[in-house]
Amino acid sequence: MSTPETTETQPLVEPADDRGWWHRSHPTFAGITGFFAGMLFVTALPGAFAGALRLTFSDERARDLFPLVLVALVLPVVLLVKRKTRRFAIYMVIGMVVTALVVLGVTSLVLWFMVQYDVT
Repeated sequence: MSTPETTETQPLVEPADDRGWWHRSHPTFAGITGFFAGMLFVTALPGAFAGALRLTFSDERARDLFPLVLVALVLPVVLLVKRKTRRFAIYMVIGMVVTALVVLGVTSLVLWFMVQYDVT
């Protein structure tokens, strides 16, 4: 026989997840964050690297060391290799390529207009 104290059910306690449902299960989270991370990777990283080099080294030495920023391209490759981060990395590479294409396209268009309509 059971007593009333033993038949009582305890409420189910779920583990607290601080990230919320958006980070855990929303299908577009990896795509959006990856794309914008790729944009920042192409625009902000070389500028920050150049600024750090200019603060720490002379101008000539900073110019010589600037190609080392290409070592940062290892990050997207490593993210592509790991299965857990592959979706994020794919969208990061897409963001990098689209940003580079837009920057090159706008630059070439502005240069063409400057040369075409040079009024001297």
